[in-house]
Amino acid sequence: MSTRYANSERLLARAQKVIPLGAQTFSKSVTQFPYGVSPYFAAKGEGALIWDVDGNVYLDFINSLAAVTLGYGDADVLAAVGDQLKQGTLFSLSHELEAVVAEKIVAMVPSAEMVRFAKNGSDATTGAVRLARAFTRRDHVLVCGYHGWHDWYIGSTTRDRGVPAAVAGLTRKFPFNDLAACEALMAELKGDVAAIILEPMNVETPTPAFLGGLRELCTRAGIVLIFDETITGFRFANGGAQECFGVTPDLTTLGKGLANGFPLSAVCGRADIMQVMTEIFFSSTMGGETLSLAAANAVLDKLLREPVVDTMRARGEEIVAGLKALLAKHGVDSFARVAGHPTWSFLLLSDGARATSFELKTLLLQEMFARGILTLGTHNMSYAHSGQDVATLLRVYDEVLPLLRQSAEDGRVRERLHCAPLEPLFKVR
Repeated sequence: MSTRYANSERLLARAQKVIPLGAQTFSKSVTQFPYGVSPYFAAKGEGALIWDVDGNVYLDFINSLAAVTLGYGDADVLAAVGDQLKQGTLFSLSHELEAVVAEKIVAMVPSAEMVRFAKNGSDATTGAVRLARAFTRRDHVLVCGYHGWHDWYIGSTTRDRGVPAAVAGLTRKFPFNDLAACEALMAELKGDVAAIILEPMNVETPTPAFLGGLRELCTRAGIVLIFDETITGFRFANGGAQECFGVTPDLTTLGKGLANGFPLSAVCGRADIMQVMTEIFFSSTMGGETLSLAAANAVLDKLLREPVVDTMRARGEEIVAGLKALLAKHGVDSFARVAGHPTWSFLLLSDGARATSFELKTLLLQEMFARGILTLGTHNMSYAHSGQDVATLLRVYDEVLPLLRQSAEDGRVRERLHCAPLEPLFKVR
């Protein structure tokens, strides 16, 4: 047992007796955090900082998988939730906040004419796909990116155990920025495509013709175009990536950026399609839970009132530019690159001359965690990140990147690891 993470590892052993993997979320588990050099349990968060149960403090660039956009413990959100808590959390009737928050989403998101709420991104994408199938009376779905854990999507990935083949066969994947591949699938499926769903941007930037080309294809073929903006919504712009890139889908799914860590997601889009919600079954007891809606109301007000997105973008641009310069300075740009949007960027590693990408990523995480930076190779920006936080991150990279270069060249990466290297399990993007 490591000394630095002793309490985390004790809690993990306890949790694994009653919780598969010891975590509720795949990306918070031992599959992503190498055992022996990682924290597993948080004690508290404040602003851009998170404390683990061993008392170690970190600058957080994971931010609960990009769900925390304003920062931990945002005062406006906590005040709104506290006021609502006194009135109640869930009732036998609907609550006005459902309409209030829906109206604000309609005003902010270009595609949104009507809105329905759920609790997580997987619920929202599944609802959107069911809605598209009902609207078009077709079965097949074309996907690009990550869209959650439900059968219709996860059956198209390597984590497909437990998904009936009949269900998995209705979903087909195509590569990002490859319009021709999408057209080929449409031709193969001969008019039976209900929806195309994609993250409008993840690691790579869409080419000028890609999103607009998909819009034209869908309009021409009567296919519902769905943007999964679970991450990009309220992060790339107040109106999401669709505002940023000037392409409006038929339906949009929202989630992580909506309520600053409170569980809330949404399906929104064209009124004629959304009205089909009255004919399908998309319903949950907790869909109108008021604490999350109060949080979302405060978040949306703050997005409109303050330069949240502009600040995240500016800080993220400093990271992207600074990290690119450091990669060149330390000679690691042959196996490392920066990708993604400034508010959601990635340090991507490929195999070095004498070390695999997974060995190098494990070493990166080991050294970043030890220096007080919480990252999974991502920079998920929040409004709470300061210029000094960016400087600290870049200083730590300046210390760690030479070790990565040396390990990639001399093949002694496993000697420098205090743990077993991560293994490839499930690539989502």
